[in-house]
Amino acid sequence: MKNLTILFTGFLLTLATSCTNDFEEINLNPVAPVDVQPELLLRKVLFDYSEKMSYEGFVAGNLLGQLFTAIDFNLFDRHSLTQSQYGGNPWEFLYENLRDNEILLEKSRNNSAFKVYEGPALVLKALLTAQLTDLYGDVPYSEALQGKNGFLTPAYDSQQDIYLGENGILKNLEKAVTSMQAYSSAISLQGDILYSGDLSKWVKLANSLRFKYLMRISQTGDYTSELQNLYSSGNLILDASDDAFYQFTTSQPNNFRMSTARIGDFGLFIMSETMEEVLTDLDDPRQARYFRPTGGNSEVYNGLLNGPDASQLSISINDYSLTGTIFREDAGLMKANFMSSFEMNFLIAEAAERGFLSADAKMHYEQGVKDAFVYWYTELPEGYLDNEAVAYGSEPIKQIITQKWLANIVNGYEGWIEWRRTGYPALKTISASLNNNQIPVRLPYPAGEAALNPESYSAAASATNGNSVNAKVWWDVN
Repeated sequence: MKNLTILFTGFLLTLATSCTNDFEEINLNPVAPVDVQPELLLRKVLFDYSEKMSYEGFVAGNLLGQLFTAIDFNLFDRHSLTQSQYGGNPWEFLYENLRDNEILLEKSRNNSAFKVYEGPALVLKALLTAQLTDLYGDVPYSEALQGKNGFLTPAYDSQQDIYLGENGILKNLEKAVTSMQAYSSAISLQGDILYSGDLSKWVKLANSLRFKYLMRISQTGDYTSELQNLYSSGNLILDASDDAFYQFTTSQPNNFRMSTARIGDFGLFIMSETMEEVLTDLDDPRQARYFRPTGGNSEVYNGLLNGPDASQLSISINDYSLTGTIFREDAGLMKANFMSSFEMNFLIAEAAERGFLSADAKMHYEQGVKDAFVYWYTELPEGYLDNEAVAYGSEPIKQIITQKWLANIVNGYEGWIEWRRTGYPALKTISASLNNNQIPVRLPYPAGEAALNPESYSAAASATNGNSVNAKVWWDVN
């Protein structure tokens, strides 16, 4: 019996030693990747952002910007933003893509063979960060994505520091241009689904985004010299051939998500009353591209006031205009827009009109309109630019922003963000508000932050009046 005990004990010791010595090998999945090539990371970030932000634009951004309304399951449209249903919480995927992009950036700096990825990674870091902070305000940034370095509960940086800091949005775009213009190796950029590896176009994208973000914060300081220098360089997206977009495919897996959604889900989204009034006032033919005529009359387009309480109203979708075929049957035409010539021309027109630079505001406004019609596959009617409501000069800032709002349909949250910045177009008090008849001016921090990052979240929530959707972000001084 004693011998058996000794043998058994020896067996256990051998087993324990074996388990300890081979622990990493045993627990390593032999078919799972332990590293990712940079081209796959770049492609993943570009596509994932394209797909998810375009979906968010359809189901959430367009509701806040009053381009669409939702006729049921619409607590978000009634401005209860903590009860997001179809969308309205981009926090998670923005940070996920920032994380993957940070890995790409580290690879580009740690391996000379991957240096070509540094510039595009810096551009994407700036773009993703701007989306995040423009939606939420102060967010984790300098300590974010550094769990390996011990930052498990990252502090929230101020939006001002995120924009203007040494490693902030604007500086990263400058660094991106410097990196790309200095790059001389023969190794080409792979995985680039925007520009097929053309770094000169990425430079234009970086400069254009920098111009855009300077305009976004233009009421917080004097940025005229930076804006003038960027414009004078001419190295901006001023022609549609330089547009930064991902073209969706007709069929899965690279399709626009709403094109294959259940018809019942797709049919919840219709033309808003705000959109109907703008299109009618402008006599704008894009109405037929964005929407369908009512089921009851093929000659009539009809919108509904945002935020209806479906439990109190009898709504027949036959009476309203559903969203257009370009978002479903013809969704192979859809693009996920990172930056376009129409937006760049509108930005220049606005900057010139506000006296931030010397340029022909009317010319850039009209070019923006022309490029926007091309972008949305719509023929510009003869005389459209001479229509009283369209012809440049009566209310120039209102005209510029309204045209940008129309063209940026489904482009994430851009219409709502620009309304917050400029006040145009005039949005309406919604039908059955769950926010005391106030239009929100930021998204609320997600509930997970309170549970996983309580101390930092508490400070940020306190600075926004209890995580209120009515607390303005730093640049919103309108």
